[in-house]
Amino acid sequence: MRKSWDQYFMEIAHLVATRSTCLRRQVGAVAVSKDNRILGTGYNGALPGAPHCDKTGCLRDQLKIPSGQRQEICRAQHAEANICNFAARHGVALDGATIYVTSRPCTTCVKAMATSGIKRVIYEGDYPDSFACQVADEVGMGLIKFVPEKI
Repeated sequence: MRKSWDQYFMEIAHLVATRSTCLRRQVGAVAVSKDNRILGTGYNGALPGAPHCDKTGCLRDQLKIPSGQRQEICRAQHAEANICNFAARHGVALDGATIYVTSRPCTTCVKAMATSGIKRVIYEGDYPDSFACQVADEVGMGLIKFVPEKI
C-alpha cells in the first residue's frame, strides 16, 4: 500500500530529527509546498558556529527549567524556527506551506511560522505550551495532530 503524503512527510521529519544535538528532545520538521514539494527541513540544535549541547551539557537541565517554560534560556533553536530562518536566508517562500513536525510547536515557533505564511502544522508529539494552540487559532493556522497509518 502506498503511504499517504502525511505519513511520508512525517517519516522524513523523524529522519531529520536524528540530526538534533539536543539532550532533552530530538525534534525534526519538514516544510512542504501546496503541491507536496519539500521546501526545507530543520531540527533543534545549536546556532551555526556555536557549541552543541551534546558537548557543553544542557543549560536548561543545569538550571532545572521544566520543559515548555523559558524557551529563550537554551543554546538550541527549535526545528520550526530553523526552517523559517533557512527559508528567509535562502529566498524560499513559505507562504501557504505546511510544516510536518515531530512535536507540537511552542508559542515562539507558532509566531515565526505565522509570520512566514505557514498555514498548517501537522504534529505528532505533544509539547507543554497550551498558549501556542491559542495563538495558532487566533491567526488561522491549523494545528493538526498526526495519527499514524495502520499498516
